[in-house]
Amino acid sequence: MSAGPAKLHAVTVAPTAATAATARAIALRCAGVHKSFGPVRAVDGVDLEVEAGAICALLGPSGCGKTTMLRLIGGFERPDAGEIEIAGRQVVGPRTFVPPDRRRVGMVFQDYALFPHFDVAGNVAYALGRDAAPGRVADVLRLVGLEALGDRYPHELSGGQQQRVALARALAPTPATILLDEPFSNLDAGLRARVRQETREILLAAGVTAVFVTHDQEEALSLADVVAVMRDGRVVQSGTPEEVYGRPHDHWVASFLGDAVVLRGEASDGSATCELGRFSADLALTGPVDVLIRPESITLSTMPRRHDTKDAVVLHREFYGHDQLVTVRLDSGTEVRSRSIAFPAWHPGDQVRLAVDGPVNVLPRAPR
Repeated sequence: MSAGPAKLHAVTVAPTAATAATARAIALRCAGVHKSFGPVRAVDGVDLEVEAGAICALLGPSGCGKTTMLRLIGGFERPDAGEIEIAGRQVVGPRTFVPPDRRRVGMVFQDYALFPHFDVAGNVAYALGRDAAPGRVADVLRLVGLEALGDRYPHELSGGQQQRVALARALAPTPATILLDEPFSNLDAGLRARVRQETREILLAAGVTAVFVTHDQEEALSLADVVAVMRDGRVVQSGTPEEVYGRPHDHWVASFLGDAVVLRGEASDGSATCELGRFSADLALTGPVDVLIRPESITLSTMPRRHDTKDAVVLHREFYGHDQLVTVRLDSGTEVRSRSIAFPAWHPGDQVRLAVDGPVNVLPRAPR
């Protein structure tokens, strides 16, 4: 398959580092959006802003409201309250509800929803209606790397190619925003990473703002410019992938986004002390705290002892080929995990020195 072209609580995030210094217009703004289904409050006061050209992930577990939020943005559901603006135009408000076909929103459904009796070019042309500009179908197929497959039918394509056709059809009318509902869930695990990267390249080349729904943390962190983490109908944290992963607002976000070592500590005067050392903390934190350390911030070695290292013994090791997750026990009996590249290989019984070399997050002490 062709690799394609080379090329919340309210938060505003620049789409790429290259454009970070340039002020961008807000392409999507949601304010106080609510939606209930009977007694179930599916969306509970969501605020979100996405800059033009950025890719935003709505990330959360099943039932958190992310798909409902996507459907509210697209106009497939009517909210109970709140406002939504797309490309500076209000599409939802106290006396406003613009139907889906007038919102300039493209949609990529989870099952792609391709017409089996249309070939690839026909599926894309359908989105353009009768007023299609000459050559537009060819242009958009070239953008997604399918210019040679216009006469194929959906059943003759791979899953990744079908996903590209669905993306091409959504891009064809030049929408202000593209919405994608679990766009990679139908792909084999081995194909997902490649198609994710191809999709990102296509969206960046098209210069379109995109919002996609996923429950997969790796998918959100690797594809999105901004991640809005949802729980119980609310955006509990939003920011760049580095921000939400490295500085989670609470224990739930930290655990949902990945593995974390949690150690009890005490905070005062802008620092927190725990068994692994002293680390910077918010000045507002004082007294009992939890020190959260990602396993990749914990390094192991056999170097001579230093003031900032701890003695430990390896208990067991999980080997994944590209990396390893090693559980060690400190002299105190505390067990922690270290993630690193696959070599040097550690084995049960190895005596090691442990040090913290990476981001550390300090949060108020959670009830146990």
